[in-house]
Amino acid sequence: MMRVPSVQSMTNGETIMASAEIEASAERIFRALVSREVEQWWGSAGTYRMVDWSADLRVGGRWTVVVRRSDGSDLPAGGEFLEIEAPRRIVQTRAYAWDHPTLGRRQTTVAWLLQPVAAGTRLTICHGGFAGLAEAAAEHADGWARVLTWLAGYFDSQGRAAA
Repeated sequence: MMRVPSVQSMTNGETIMASAEIEASAERIFRALVSREVEQWWGSAGTYRMVDWSADLRVGGRWTVVVRRSDGSDLPAGGEFLEIEAPRRIVQTRAYAWDHPTLGRRQTTVAWLLQPVAAGTRLTICHGGFAGLAEAAAEHADGWARVLTWLAGYFDSQGRAAA
């Protein structure tokens, strides 16, 4: 039986905080966040999927991905890794290479914090850079809740497959 993850996501209109406890090690989650494995779990048939993931995993290295929407349209995004402390922390910039309806092409910063807990890992996302764009912050807070649910479900399904 699939466990429903406890996901929290909120914004003050400028910064987003989202968190979930995931039944996997920090090392496994870290790999899923920074490798082509992103393409296996990030998205759903009814929304969008991540494709063409590429990353130069080092401080100052660039990453790119294409968001393929359910209608087949492609929306590129990318950024730069600012901090990497495997498997505990990733800080990266993020910007869309297209005119997002509420965020435009504004560069934002995402910090991923991975903390071991009894049941696996607490993954916390802090996404900043939304000053003056409260609607974009609210939309992205909802999006991070979906992303954390997809990631937790991915690891849950892997656990069931191994059992």
